[in-house]
Amino acid sequence: MIDRVVKMKTKILSALKSKNDYVSGEELSSQLGITRSAVWKNINLLKKEGYMIDSVRNRGYKLEKCPDIIDAEAVRAKLNVKNIGQKIVVMKTVDSTNDEVKRRALQGEPDGLIVISDEQTAGKGRFGRVWKSDKGSGLYFSLLMRPELPPSDISAITLAAGFAVCLAVREYTGCDAKIKWPNDVIIGSKKICGILTEMAAQSDRLDYVVIGIGINVNHTEFPEEIKYKASSLKLESGREIDRNDFFVEVIRQLDIVLSSFLVSISLDDMDKFKSICATLGRNVSVERSGKIIEGIAVDINTAGELLIRSEGKEIKVNSGEVTVQGIY
Repeated sequence: MIDRVVKMKTKILSALKSKNDYVSGEELSSQLGITRSAVWKNINLLKKEGYMIDSVRNRGYKLEKCPDIIDAEAVRAKLNVKNIGQKIVVMKTVDSTNDEVKRRALQGEPDGLIVISDEQTAGKGRFGRVWKSDKGSGLYFSLLMRPELPPSDISAITLAAGFAVCLAVREYTGCDAKIKWPNDVIIGSKKICGILTEMAAQSDRLDYVVIGIGINVNHTEFPEEIKYKASSLKLESGREIDRNDFFVEVIRQLDIVLSSFLVSISLDDMDKFKSICATLGRNVSVERSGKIIEGIAVDINTAGELLIRSEGKEIKVNSGEVTVQGIY
């Protein structure tokens, strides 16, 4: 019943969006095969969701303004994907999209599922940090993957997801987005996106992988403790970003990049990844096992490990808190 209501609202909304003028109730009734009373009820439901719809007797209905909410049907209508995003679940609020996807994974949800929420009450960053998730400002979503791979083969998946986000930002805004190894996307010296990858695995195979992505889209202010290193697409591009349209581009790039990643990582792929990695060539420090390693980031291997030249030796780093000179 709920699905039928959602689909009917979506059809009426599409009909209103297709015209820059009034659409009569009679026309909507005939086009959609429902009564004029049902049209009126669905129009009122749309108004309650924040859509500004003008109603004029003998003329019908005209869509004046859409609210800034994530519209799963509108997003799906613009997608042509192999896997990622074939199913999209939109939530108003959730503790953490990663946790929600893990719950759904245990219930048997399919590979490629995306859960996006307008608000997270306990958004997760690396090392147990909280990811700030303001209503109506960002994109906070997680995707489920069930690749038939051993756990050791997906260590670079965070890097691949970051690369996809970079491509989406560059394509949609023109901003020079880059990767700060291993899981941040930056513009200039400020962070606009964080990625958290979690998995459930047995010794020889993966049960599932969850990739959580938080993007600062239309934020204009940040808490004092992070404002020196945080920014948003709006601040960097100088314009308001349509979250639905940008979300479409992000999903499109994730589907392309991750589909290729799961087949194999070619040297050409790695060259592309490395070409937009802001960490390479810079002085870095990383804490590992209580020890601080300092040196120059010289390369990233196909396992996604950062290679640091330190005191004449080349050290492989696959995790840890990395500080990059000139960034943060």
